[in-house]
Amino acid sequence: METETATRWLSDAEQCTWRTHLDVSRLLMHQLEKDLQPFGLTNNDYEILVNLSEAEDRRLRMSDLAAATLQSKSRLSHQITRLETAGLVRRENCESDRRGLFAVLTDKGMETMQEVAPHHVASVRAHFIDLLPPEALEALSTSLAPVAEHLRGRRGKS
Repeated sequence: METETATRWLSDAEQCTWRTHLDVSRLLMHQLEKDLQPFGLTNNDYEILVNLSEAEDRRLRMSDLAAATLQSKSRLSHQITRLETAGLVRRENCESDRRGLFAVLTDKGMETMQEVAPHHVASVRAHFIDLLPPEALEALSTSLAPVAEHLRGRRGKS
């Protein structure tokens, strides 16, 4: 016979914290997305471009890029097709693995990143960083680090 464990319901304070986190996450991502629209980019597009701009030779295997951006391979492929159409990214075959493909940031893609990044950082500052005192930012980072570490460790597990 299985032992039933009692549900540990959230206290009022825990529920308030959880719901505030959800509100901030949704509202902040919505605002950041809105601030990228004048550049014709979504948050997902920007994340892909950032990953490629920071990679060696501005290229990543599609499978590694999918893992880095937490996207399915099919969703990433659709995103890359849109970015290719805009001239920001190109696909290249992987010589060591005939089935593998690289996503490569083009010169136009890098120029776009150089144009957009300052606006994105200003948006992150205006809608998040500059609203919190330095000690709160440090406490938030310290507090969220174990959650991020736990969730990174669960990636790929069912």
